[in-house]
Amino acid sequence: MYAAIRRLRVQPGVFDEVVERDESGLVPLLRSAPGFVEFDLVQVGEDVGVSITIFETQEQAEEANRRAADWVKQNVAPLVAGPAEIVAVGEVRLRKGKDAE
Repeated sequence: MYAAIRRLRVQPGVFDEVVERDESGLVPLLRSAPGFVEFDLVQVGEDVGVSITIFETQEQAEEANRRAADWVKQNVAPLVAGPAEIVAVGEVRLRKGKDAE
């Protein structure tokens, strides 16, 4: 599995709106992409979030990144304060959780 981790700063006071738009538009887009495993959005500051997207293969993750970037440009660009920073893209070496063995 491969993960892409991004950091995004949004305009003051609009984080909830970004969450709503992501939930109604970005998540269905990602879910429909081959190899989708998981998407998480973590608020790490008042106007700062980190997203973690996991796909089965590196190729699937890269293609989904392109599709997601286009969606973000069209749907949340007015709410963000600068471009998303790609923090890391890499192989998931260990994943444990309720549904992960």
